[in-house]
Amino acid sequence: MVQDLAADPRMLKIAREFVGLGAVPFRATLFDKSPSANWSVVWHQDTALPLRERFEDTTWGPWSSKAGVLYAHAPAWALERVVALRVSLDDSLSNSGPLRVLPNTHVSGVLADATIEQLVRTRTPLDCVTRSGGVVAMRPLTVHASSKAINDQPRRVLHIEYAETLNLAAGIELAVA
Repeated sequence: MVQDLAADPRMLKIAREFVGLGAVPFRATLFDKSPSANWSVVWHQDTALPLRERFEDTTWGPWSSKAGVLYAHAPAWALERVVALRVSLDDSLSNSGPLRVLPNTHVSGVLADATIEQLVRTRTPLDCVTRSGGVVAMRPLTVHASSKAINDQPRRVLHIEYAETLNLAAGIELAVA
């Protein structure tokens, strides 16, 4: 069960290294690449967070809703309080369309598309490969992508996000999605 894995002491220990002792899981996503569902993802940052309710703050937005959950693009200060732990359910190898990152881009804040394109042209990406059961930690502001798999093996990854706290600031609370 996803909740059990997210609350596993080993996962919490890793999350606490990034977001502090109060680390709490708030969202999980399963990525499932297979021969019948094989896709690439362009270079980007993860900037949308699930929120319990809408509030007025010009540094948040645009707003959207997905599967009944409210989302807003967040400012860097909020995203810096989050880490994703990506658990490989299958081997994630260089030919299976692994996560690719531009190292150290998470410290640059929320970037414009043109800046991301420039970084892609000037920096060397790193493929995040790991065997089944391995965990890759990633900050949401890390510029990342993935290519299509070129083998017939499945590549499933459970992407679990943790925050320092669900209450990011007065009136700003993460939704558990």
